[in-house]
Amino acid sequence: MKTRQPAADGFYRHLREWFTAFLPRQRGAAQNTITSCRQTWNMLLGYVAEHHHASVEKVTFTMVDRATVTGFLEDMRATRSWTASTRNQRLACIRSFFTYAAAAEPALAIYLADLAAIPRLKAPAAAPVKYMSTDAVTALLAVPDPGTRIGLRDQFFMILMYDLAARDAEMLALNLADIDTRRLTVDLLGKGSKPRRLPITYETAPALRSLRRGVPPQPGTGGPDVLHRAESSSDADV
Repeated sequence: MKTRQPAADGFYRHLREWFTAFLPRQRGAAQNTITSCRQTWNMLLGYVAEHHHASVEKVTFTMVDRATVTGFLEDMRATRSWTASTRNQRLACIRSFFTYAAAAEPALAIYLADLAAIPRLKAPAAAPVKYMSTDAVTALLAVPDPGTRIGLRDQFFMILMYDLAARDAEMLALNLADIDTRRLTVDLLGKGSKPRRLPITYETAPALRSLRRGVPPQPGTGGPDVLHRAESSSDADV
């Protein structure tokens, strides 16, 4: 049986080392960053193989040139509606690999120089931010029914998220034990798994005390309650 042979110029060897050694160990990239890079390269490799009429395992450094990468980025903007920001992030991911490969094997620097000529897109000016009025925010926070366990939890979740202006991922990872009502602070695990401590207002603390009275610790969890945990299988997480 004839076996498939990898690309002769070590392309996949460098790509594997970039994913398995450089990103997680040397650079300390977050798992979300690695996942985003993997998605980018999966799409790029498929495009390169189709563009050059070759199988994916036959892709080489030579095939991933400026014209091909530019065509890939434009194709993604057309078919997947990538914004200028998304397009620039994907380009940075691709260049990051070529920077690593050039450092590991200087002869590959010619490919990095080729991609360096691809310009970044200037994002259009952002539209002015429209803020909700105080009455609108009050009405929104009054939607959950604090007379029910789920309503009490949802209302506090919304109050805390409004108070902190935290990211959704930070809120979903939050435990009740991370909230200190004495010091009026909340410990969050931010982007890139970096911890940060934010203040909360005096008005938020009573809502937490109400939540703690209405939501006892979950048996068998071995730790503090996760704020967004559903009460039953029919309840959706916040």
